[in-house]
Amino acid sequence: MIQVQQLKLPVGHKDTALLEALIAKLHVKKDDILSFEVAKRSLDARKKPELFYSYVVNVQVKNQAAVLKKKPKNTILFEKKIYQLPTPLKEAPSLRPVIIGTGPAGLFAGLVLARLGCRPILLERGDSVEERQKKVDIFWNTGILDLESNVQFGEGGAGTFSDGKLNTAVKDPSGRNGFVLRTFVEMGADPEILYLNKPHIGTDVLRTVVTRLRKEICALGGEVRFRNRVTDFFIRDGRITGVEINGKERLDASQVILATGHSSRDTFEVLLGKPVLMKAKSFAVGVRMEHPQELIDRNQYGRPHGKSLPAADYKVTRKLENGKGVYSFCMCPGGYVVNASSEQQMLAVNGMSYHSRAGQNANSAMVVTVGPEDFGSDAILAGMEFQRKLERAAYEAGEGKIPVQLFGDFLKNQKSVTLGEVEPQNKGQWQFGDVRGIFPERLSRSLAEGISSCEYLIPGFSRPDAVLSGVESRTSSPVHIERDENLQSTVKGLSPVCCQPANTLSPSLRISHARTCSFERCRSASKEAAAPAG
Repeated sequence: MIQVQQLKLPVGHKDTALLEALIAKLHVKKDDILSFEVAKRSLDARKKPELFYSYVVNVQVKNQAAVLKKKPKNTILFEKKIYQLPTPLKEAPSLRPVIIGTGPAGLFAGLVLARLGCRPILLERGDSVEERQKKVDIFWNTGILDLESNVQFGEGGAGTFSDGKLNTAVKDPSGRNGFVLRTFVEMGADPEILYLNKPHIGTDVLRTVVTRLRKEICALGGEVRFRNRVTDFFIRDGRITGVEINGKERLDASQVILATGHSSRDTFEVLLGKPVLMKAKSFAVGVRMEHPQELIDRNQYGRPHGKSLPAADYKVTRKLENGKGVYSFCMCPGGYVVNASSEQQMLAVNGMSYHSRAGQNANSAMVVTVGPEDFGSDAILAGMEFQRKLERAAYEAGEGKIPVQLFGDFLKNQKSVTLGEVEPQNKGQWQFGDVRGIFPERLSRSLAEGISSCEYLIPGFSRPDAVLSGVESRTSSPVHIERDENLQSTVKGLSPVCCQPANTLSPSLRISHARTCSFERCRSASKEAAAPAG
């Protein structure tokens, strides 16, 4: 197979243009091309408003050796890697593997184990996605929060009510990333995610995807139990022997995959009392910032995005003199700011987009890095308690609703009383509040300076009527769980796939781990889930 790289075509090109370009590039006839597929497509906007798509295309041709001998520019001999699961077990293990959590990590672990014949049991504290949607809608409309089934907890994890980005910085020599993407497509995602440079699924499509993942797991002998919150871990002689469910039921297990994500704070509290080595880690906190999507489109494209282009995104980062980093995170073109709270009298926000990304605003988290110097302690759960402190302040600032403040008023340290041209696009009730006052002043100043300095990157970014909502506190887990050379915790048989730096994910458990916009490949891709020992 030949791979053609850097093949440029104008945005809005005809369907036949790609084939014609390949014929010209390879100096072959139409009949010489047996087949071709787009491996990657990205947008080149360096000469905006003149925009191009840059393609990477895999091509099967007649007389391949002769074609390569011509040495066409930007072409290489290529072998496509198709990831293969291990051979299924002849007999299911006597103790079924247990997976805690049905976010992307848990679902892919369950799917792989089910395909290997291991009949996994998935425990989810929240509801199925169908029931969960009802609970979330009630919360957004009335403020009545279900502590077990909300934007953070339930089938699909936090990403079900997010954007569904599929980003990874991990090299993929074995084809695992492709396996994840193909699986998403099999379950109902748009096939374009197989080749887009910045693929996303969208919260509306994700609900179908996670439902189908669950149904396949169950069809293969797995089991998904909803409203099953793990309240304790049973450990003997340094090994996991089972878990407690809902404070009353014991489930024996010798292999437990911990896929709880970043927000299961009660689980961290339980683990703190166990021989599980954990440590606090740095993360980032800040605000959701909304701009008109048209502003972002014109800056990135030189014109409105129209039908031939997706709603434009952006990525900005600034290093401040005080050593802090301020950067955009989980950018949602044409998206919404959502109330993503999971504890009473606390409030956290996140970003969400539908597949179409057709909303009038672009939003992104604008966040600043925090660590023990901000937490006031180096205790293991100090970062978690810092999150809670900010979320309590956000709840009070908005009197239980999403607190909103215009950026110009954020700079002046005054409460907003009226909107400008930018209207909040929220899922959940909102009201004006002192967003700046949510943070310690050193962090507020960092956010103000960092956002203001982005003006030269995106003119209009620091406009006074840009809308800020708080608090974005769930960018990543505040806790890191240590793992040994076998990629287990200090308790044998307990394998964490959440709360890990991306480059530490298991070669046998390399499943998408979740952060706030958590239906991402999130710098990792699925590999085979660890089959129970023996």
